[in-house]
Amino acid sequence: MSDFVEVKTADLTGPALDWAVAQVEGVACTPHTIKRFYRPSTDWSQGGPLRDKYDVGIEPSVPDGRPYAYVPGRDLDGSRGETALIAICRAIVAAKLGDVVQVPTALIGGAA
Repeated sequence: MSDFVEVKTADLTGPALDWAVAQVEGVACTPHTIKRFYRPSTDWSQGGPLRDKYDVGIEPSVPDGRPYAYVPGRDLDGSRGETALIAICRAIVAAKLGDVVQVPTALIGGAA
């Protein structure tokens, strides 16, 4: 099994963020298959339905205008992202797994 590293949910991007969402959703994946089959942070057909499932609210944040997303009653601080899908995925992970999560080292930075 891969080694894991702790990452702040607010810093998750790309396959590491997708992997964390997969853990919330119970989607079976490995660090090697996540990039090909499950990409909710960039694919609206996968990430969009999660917005409804978790009742995620989203709006532009002040002052930077980046999307801000939150899960009512669960994610007190909300989550920001470069795109709406990234913000939605971060909000879901924060609400379900917390502000710090463990992800496979292979999914961090250029290691994959």
